[in-house]
Amino acid sequence: MQDVKPISDKWIAIIDHSIDIGTKKVLVILRVTVDKLQKRGSAITLEDCECIGLTVSDKTTGESISKELTFIFEQSGQPHAIIKDKDSTLNKGVVLWKKSKKANACIIDDIGHVVANALKKQFEKTKSYGKFKRLLSQGAARLRQTNLAFLTPPKLRSKGRFQSISQLGKWGEKVLDKFAVKGRAKKNSLLDRFRTAFPELSALRPFIETFAQTVNITSLIMKRLKNKGLSQQSYDHCKDLADLLPVRSKVKKEIINWLDDHLKVYHKLGIPSLLVSSDIIESLFGRFKHIIERSPQADMNRTVLLIPALCGNIDETTVLKTFSQTCHAELKKWDENNIPYTIRKNRQLFFASNESKNWGKRLL
Repeated sequence: MQDVKPISDKWIAIIDHSIDIGTKKVLVILRVTVDKLQKRGSAITLEDCECIGLTVSDKTTGESISKELTFIFEQSGQPHAIIKDKDSTLNKGVVLWKKSKKANACIIDDIGHVVANALKKQFEKTKSYGKFKRLLSQGAARLRQTNLAFLTPPKLRSKGRFQSISQLGKWGEKVLDKFAVKGRAKKNSLLDRFRTAFPELSALRPFIETFAQTVNITSLIMKRLKNKGLSQQSYDHCKDLADLLPVRSKVKKEIINWLDDHLKVYHKLGIPSLLVSSDIIESLFGRFKHIIERSPQADMNRTVLLIPALCGNIDETTVLKTFSQTCHAELKKWDENNIPYTIRKNRQLFFASNESKNWGKRLL
């Protein structure tokens, strides 16, 4: 992290917050050069990225993010573009930073979050979607402890459920196909038991068909944009796909607006294709969480410094240089300045203090 410095190549910053780990969040900023984007020709990997920013906090505001961006970009130089999701706090932080520094960096809204928000806007408050969810929940409960458990619908995440909802649409489409058999199913047959578990699902056929068509089309759009980026060619292809949606579709409107706005960014930057996804940070957080989950008290502590080490293509020379130039005192100082407290620290302080002893006596 101490070696981060400005570069002459045109580059893009990818910004995101982790979902809470322990009691804290971590803000990560990755740098990927336009040259590496073009050489890859597909979705980028962690080897293509460099971690240039890493901050840990209990609470975040637009103002705090603006200050963090100022500090990080003073060290790394200013990006030509910033990719982020539609989180309001991140949005405010980036806007405040641009205004205070009069920066010209283009803003790119992550396509995955844009589509998820559009799906949420179109479906979440409708009666049909609410009934669909209830039927799935009740049916899953009937199947879970039986030999038909393999037919349970995909489980939606509690957070960001519309980012993984395409699997639910595909499941609904396949179920309707199985339910379409004419006449009564043989008693106690697999189909009979399946229909019994979801007794009113067939009545929702019009909704499920519309829902499945929408999520299937958005999945194709995201697959193209996440793998190939935005260019004039992918713009035309994705616009044609969006036109397959109903005229009054809110999802269609949101996607076309996003395509039009970001095509302007693409032309302004003058690059072969525009990176439009921040998924690489989700992958990075996934790797980090896999490591720290081995700890019985997973929390943001000095282990957060693993995150930069999971990026780029680190060779033996870099590792040896890092070990030789970084002493324990520097790590301890970084820890004290950047990690205000941890679960372990709080526990140690509590059990070592006189107050905790008195509290224990009061309980007795």
